[in-house]
This record gives sequence, structure tokens and C-alpha cells, in this order.
Amino acid sequence: MEDFEVKTGNPKSRFEAKLLRPAKPDGDACWAFVILPGAASDTLPRRGRTSIDGTINGAPFRAMLEPDGNLGHWLRIDAAMMAAAGAEFGDVAVFEVAPVDEEPEPEVPDDLRDALAASHEARVVWEDTTTLARVDWIHWIVSAKQAATRRKRVDEACDKLASGQRRVCCFDPSGHYSKAFKPPKAAG
Repeated sequence: MEDFEVKTGNPKSRFEAKLLRPAKPDGDACWAFVILPGAASDTLPRRGRTSIDGTINGAPFRAMLEPDGNLGHWLRIDAAMMAAAGAEFGDVAVFEVAPVDEEPEPEVPDDLRDALAASHEARVVWEDTTTLARVDWIHWIVSAKQAATRRKRVDEACDKLASGQRRVCCFDPSGHYSKAFKPPKAAG
């Protein structure tokens, strides 16, 4: 079931999806995920990380969608969201999602915050960039698979910002061209 309507200028997508349990839940085992149908992702303003307002079985939430590497998105559903929706793993839930009117400021990871505090020039450019540029810088840093790569990216980000570069270069936030991003594998 899918249908679309426009409210407050943003397209709203309605669909049903099964709440999947991740095979490797990375610490907290009490979260589920869904992969958005292509038609729902197509209504969103970008293929990379993007914030949405939505409902699951009528229960409201705000969340950041992750790119799935196929020009679509997936949604992590925490235990509180599942409880509010009265949903459990394996249930088919009804979703309504729409892009937020204005992207909220991203939470800056501690390592990047510390590095920006140590570099006045980088911090000035950081504070003068757009919210979406900051989302992409953070995504580039936190998507590193190894701690050494992450440290290197934090250093590079500060160097690039200090030199006046406002956007992360050569980073595909959708993962489509590099195939760097994908949703979790579902438990069997």
C-alpha cells in the first residue's frame, strides 16, 4: 500500500513494511529496521542522510534516514519507537514519512568537536557552513570502518576546513557509486 499527499509543502509517503531484526545489532539488540520503498525515498530531498518526521502505526517520531547504497534509504527503529507503535520484530507496520521542513543541526561527535575546538580557522569555517554540509562532514567521519581511518578523517576535515573548504570533497553520501553504504542484514 502506497499513496502520496502533500502537506506543508513536503511530500508525505505512506507505506507498509515489515520490522526486521538486524543479524548483528551492534550492541543494543532492541532495534529494528525497515528499508523504504523506492517511491518513498524518491520523494525525499537527497539520497544521503536526511531527517524525516513520521509515524509508525500512528505514533509520531523524528529520525535520520541512512542511505542504502541504491539511491534509497533505510530507517533504524529503536525500542521506544517500537513500543510507542505497539509493534514487534516481524510485524508489518504502517509508516508515514515526510522530509523535515528544516534539517536539524547534527550532533557533533566528541572527537570532531575536540579537533574543531583546537583549530580556530577550522571552527570558523565549520560554523559558517550549511547544516547539510555539516551532516555530510560528520557522515564522512563516522562512516570510517577503522579507528585509524576515523582519526585521519577528523584531521583531514580540520585541515580542509581551515583552508576554506566548506564541503567534504569526493564523498558520495548516498553510497551508490562507491557501494559504501547498505542497510543491515536481517536476521534469518
